Amino acid sequence: MTTKNAWVVVGLLWVVALLNYLDRQLITTMGKPIKADLILSDSQFGLLSSIFLWVYGICSPVAGFVADRFGRKKVIVGSLVVWSLATLLTGYVRTFEEMLIARAIMGVSEAFYIPAALALIVEYHQGSTRSRATGLHLSGTYVGSIVGGLGGWIAEEEGWRFGFQLFGLLGVGYAFVIAFLLPMPKATELHHANAKPTRIREAIGGLLQSRGFVILLIMNATMGAAYWTIKSWLPTFFNTEMGVALGRSGIYGAMAFNSAAFVGMLIAGTISDHWAMRNPRARMIVPAVGFLAAAPCLFLAGFSSAVPVLIFAVVVVGMGQGGLDANLMPAVCIVANPRYRATGYGMLNFVGTTTGGLMTYIGGLLKDANVPFGRTFQFASGFILITGLLLLTIRPRAAVAQG
Repeated sequence: MTTKNAWVVVGLLWVVALLNYLDRQLITTMGKPIKADLILSDSQFGLLSSIFLWVYGICSPVAGFVADRFGRKKVIVGSLVVWSLATLLTGYVRTFEEMLIARAIMGVSEAFYIPAALALIVEYHQGSTRSRATGLHLSGTYVGSIVGGLGGWIAEEEGWRFGFQLFGLLGVGYAFVIAFLLPMPKATELHHANAKPTRIREAIGGLLQSRGFVILLIMNATMGAAYWTIKSWLPTFFNTEMGVALGRSGIYGAMAFNSAAFVGMLIAGTISDHWAMRNPRARMIVPAVGFLAAAPCLFLAGFSSAVPVLIFAVVVVGMGQGGLDANLMPAVCIVANPRYRATGYGMLNFVGTTTGGLMTYIGGLLKDANVPFGRTFQFASGFILITGLLLLTIRPRAAVAQG
């Protein structure tokens, strides 16, 4: 039975998830003024997103292990404080090198949040509410990205530095709220007290023994290569290649994508929770369908110069992302040992963000070489297709409990 505290946890962490993605998304919607102020090329600007993703990815497995080993609440609060301070300081940088350092610090600190938060949520939500709970929590990331999509408008009205300073301060303040109000699932924590991994090698080795988890790793690598590239360059694509004003480019790109992801999460999470009671593979099949629909849609949109057609493609691709977000941690729960859930999600973050960072940087290099983003997005559609096909091959690990 799902308790009241289970949904309180989701509600409190929803705001943290919002700040997590808002702070990282701001930079992608302020490309023009940041590049002008700091005198950056497209490849340098792309590197700002890539360095965040690479550092974030490299730190994620360690972050997940720390959460599994030492407790989720401490990790959540500490992560929020540090990345909020990094966001605040970003508003004061004066050089490319300073911005690069600020983004790296943000990558380290944000890496510790998602694995810990999702592991805490699935401790509370076991069975018929698991996909909806994790999806609703991650919907905060969509809303954060949507609000971050207003970065272009904020930059036009107040200057690009103001947004970083404002949201950095808000994050530090909310960390105190979480420290006092976030409950812990004491009974579950005691149940696992003697089963916590003592070495990261033990946790990683245990995860890699599961064929299903290994396929999830490969799948997240192809998904990251596609989706981080798309999300990082969509606002710039609409602004520089489609001639859309800076303020509206964030709306057509980041806001449309993440609004669609929110809707996809609601639909996919509800379907998965009901279907998974009869067929655990629903956690994989439902997002796979979304990706298999998104891939051809994105590829064909690459031949169009009509903004409405491109926005439609963004919506379909965004819904596919939402379907996976609602089901990824529940999928980990049915292919991996419960002792290593946060570590497992951290490993997924590692492969997804490092490949995503690489492709984002390559996208900037290709743009400098006069290859349009539309062609880069078509290439990304191939990765989306592979992602959907890989999901269909995953089978639950019978030895792992569903709780």
